[in-house]
Amino acid sequence: MLDIPLWKRIVIWGLIALGLAFALPNAFYSRVEGHNDALAEIETLGATPERTAAAAGWPDWMPNSLVNLGLDLRGGAHLLAEVQVTEVYADRVDGMWPEVRDALREARDEVGTIRRIEGEPGTLAFRISKPEAMARALEIVRGLARPVVTLTGVGASDIAVAGDGDTITLSLTPEEQAATDDRTMQQSVEIIRRRVDEVGTREPTIQRQGADRILIQVPGIGSASELKELIGTTAQLTFHPVVGRTTDSTQSPGPRQLVLPSVDEEGVFYIVEQTPVVTGEELVDAQPAFDQNGRPAVNFRFNPSGARKFGDYTAENIGSPFAIVLDNEVISAPVIQSHIPGGSGIITGQFSVEESTNLAVLLRAGALPAGMTFLEERTIGPELGQDSIDAGRIACIVAFGAVLVFMVLSYGLFGVFANIALILNVGLLFGLLSMIGATLTLPGIAGIVLTIGMAVDANVLIFERIREELKTARGPARAIELGYERALSAIVDANITTFIVSVILFTLGSGPVRGFSITLGLGILTSVFTAIFVTRLIIVTWFERRRPKTIEV
Repeated sequence: MLDIPLWKRIVIWGLIALGLAFALPNAFYSRVEGHNDALAEIETLGATPERTAAAAGWPDWMPNSLVNLGLDLRGGAHLLAEVQVTEVYADRVDGMWPEVRDALREARDEVGTIRRIEGEPGTLAFRISKPEAMARALEIVRGLARPVVTLTGVGASDIAVAGDGDTITLSLTPEEQAATDDRTMQQSVEIIRRRVDEVGTREPTIQRQGADRILIQVPGIGSASELKELIGTTAQLTFHPVVGRTTDSTQSPGPRQLVLPSVDEEGVFYIVEQTPVVTGEELVDAQPAFDQNGRPAVNFRFNPSGARKFGDYTAENIGSPFAIVLDNEVISAPVIQSHIPGGSGIITGQFSVEESTNLAVLLRAGALPAGMTFLEERTIGPELGQDSIDAGRIACIVAFGAVLVFMVLSYGLFGVFANIALILNVGLLFGLLSMIGATLTLPGIAGIVLTIGMAVDANVLIFERIREELKTARGPARAIELGYERALSAIVDANITTFIVSVILFTLGSGPVRGFSITLGLGILTSVFTAIFVTRLIIVTWFERRRPKTIEV
């Protein structure tokens, strides 16, 4: 009656062995972490005796996935940033000026000449010389409108155009502003993630909070100021035509012109046109390099659209200076010597090797679409993280020991079997966390402690059911079989409802709530597996060997 096919036994023990193998590296955390770091450095920077020795600290044929430690356990930096989403509106409408200008120029005979004027912030204003043709001009400009690509903005246009006398004003519609805000936040989150990932930090938490805020938590980084330096730089790279240069910072530029300081030449300022020819958004690659004089520099390459603009401009302006501007500072202003096709070039300046590498990282990750204000910043030292680990370890040991003692006192030998399954359950849980690369936080430790308490719940149901079956004078084999069969529905129902709750917590929660839900959900899976399959296999194996006439649960 208690018959488990051989293939099932092989599968059960095979899954246990696999889970424990993935959990094993966590018992040698420092050694495996050094091995992983050394392999990554060898791949990117090349092999050295020290890196090779560190990589040899753990066998290559063994799993090397670890449970990542969260900010509260490892220490690191915490930032809460507010994105200035309204800054993007002005850039959007400013970028539409060339398209509007070209469209109206084609109808110059009808609307006359056009001239841009200063308007309200976030608007584009210009005058036409033939006010009587205002209706035709509005028709042309409104023809440039595009539909808003969002579910809430279906049927709306992206621009609102109004005319008054001889002046036309263009602005973004509320629907397009909402869509722009959403895109700005998504882009900011992704760019911050890429910048943080570039420096090799482990499992950062970067997520949107509310309408215009981003939570950034990076374990293992030195301080909040270091994190701010990494992500706080806008790294907005633009290429502008140079109008002139001056040593007077108070000089008033012409319309649609800017006065920007030079990084390399102290006291020198460049007057450039405000609208750039090409922007960093059209960059597809940037790598640290050296120029022809052996000085650190950065090679860059544009996408096809940027390459076409860059090539056309250099072909038409040979002999003219061209300003390369990074965050409103002219880092280089070379003279165009010849047509530069292909969309590639080099940025030179007074860089160190480290500065050229960091600049390449920022340009590769992309420019932040808007500025950020840091509302909250904290640095969590590794000592605090170690205290949290020690406290969590004590909690787990106390909970684990109490459950082991309770099960032995309550169910005797069957309690020992349940304890063996409980130990395997914790090992499988850490194996799953390692396999998926999960991050363990203090709430995650709380989930593990709760899992330890809940793990024996299924065994308690089964053992109590076996006790009931033994009272009906059935033999021990039949009592064990019926105990598992009749307790199964209660076990599945109870754990499914708890698992659903953990899924809801993971879906709707954030940060600590998600950490708790992950360990709770995975703990439920391993608990059900060990209770229904592992404990039963252990009991059946014992029963086949001993063949007892009676059993005492």
